[in-house]
Amino acid sequence: MRRFLPALCGTALVLAMAPGLAAGSTAGASTGNIENGQLLAFTCAGCHGIEEFRNAYPNFRVPKIAGQNETYLVNALKAYRSGDRSHPTMVAQASSFSEQDIADLAAYFASRKPQQQDRRP
Repeated sequence: MRRFLPALCGTALVLAMAPGLAAGSTAGASTGNIENGQLLAFTCAGCHGIEEFRNAYPNFRVPKIAGQNETYLVNALKAYRSGDRSHPTMVAQASSFSEQDIADLAAYFASRKPQQQDRRP
């Protein structure tokens, strides 16, 4: 029994701390509101919702974002907002977004059915 007591105490300590650790891992994270994200997304559709749309400079195909992973979208928008990603149009758009706006947009686009991406050069 004495051999199991330290292990039992250690396990009890880990389990007692688990709720706090889980809460700490999501600190600052917002839950996205799909309906509000839909309202905010009208501007996004001007580029990301047009079939075969290409950016003028530098010249590249604008990606479709419907159905994209929610966490990826949150991270990308935060990176544009902070300047860690440098596309001028996206930096300008994201600079006005709050944490909740970003969560809402990501939830909305993640909930959408992915669009077929045009594969022509």
